[in-house]
Amino acid sequence: MTKYLLKRLVQLVIVAWVISVLVFLLVHLLPGDPTVTILGPNDTPQNKALLLKQLGLNKPLLDQYATWLGQVFHGNLGESYLTHESVAHIVSVSFPIDVELIVISQLISFAIAIPLALATARRPGRPLDNAATTGSFGLLALPPFVIAPVLVAIFAVALHAFPATGFVSFSRAPLTNLHDLILPSIALTTGSTAVYYRVLRSDLIGTLQQDFITMARSKGLSTRTIMLRHALRPSLFTLLATAGINIGSLLAGTFIVEYLFALNGLGYSIVQAALQDDYLVVQGISLVVAVAYVVLQFAVDFVFTVVDPRVARG
Repeated sequence: MTKYLLKRLVQLVIVAWVISVLVFLLVHLLPGDPTVTILGPNDTPQNKALLLKQLGLNKPLLDQYATWLGQVFHGNLGESYLTHESVAHIVSVSFPIDVELIVISQLISFAIAIPLALATARRPGRPLDNAATTGSFGLLALPPFVIAPVLVAIFAVALHAFPATGFVSFSRAPLTNLHDLILPSIALTTGSTAVYYRVLRSDLIGTLQQDFITMARSKGLSTRTIMLRHALRPSLFTLLATAGINIGSLLAGTFIVEYLFALNGLGYSIVQAALQDDYLVVQGISLVVAVAYVVLQFAVDFVFTVVDPRVARG
């Protein structure tokens, strides 16, 4: 297992380096000129040349990359051209919002999808299974930007049970913070719940047809024991892989929900920076999100080896 994880760690480092190169180059290929945004009406050739020198943008591209990467290793992701706020500070403020949204939404998804899949996989084709399968199709057809306004209209405007926008930070009031993030988390939950349910249900049905399940039944084990101790674990691989990909995509895919609920997360911040040609903010957040995604995939690989050590041996 150790050898396998070390190999995956080396791959992670290589992929992270490639990502840093791509992020650096892609941001430099974006249309627009940051000096125009910074200088405004003072955009003269002399001022532009002086600003390019101050920002180091007059150097060769390779030198710019080496300087930027060196600063990244020291925790310096640059600062906003417009507000002069450090990108590291923007990330430190915005990233916890995304983490909270993702964690809460995924806990809700698993809490619904896993028990429902266990219940329906036992008797496929029965009314409960048909209803759950039909409902999952409906959830897949409802993206967050459709679900979010409906949730706000019902639970915030009509029932006044949750706030429509904004939130209290976790450090100030943990319970209030969790309460405020319930609606946006549910808006992110619908698609994940449907996918997780369908994936796990399909794998459970296949697992229940295996010989070792027949052996467990012949021993007189209860259905509950067979489902939880014998069928669930070998059926989790596709679910874990799907969850890893889904959570990674949510790291930068929460913009719509953050915008609708006025949450200043990473997705919202990077879109605002792109619209304002604030390249260093776009560059820094893109790098953080991409590296976080790679690290998450490494964590998923580690979980795979814990669930089934044969993965590492293979």
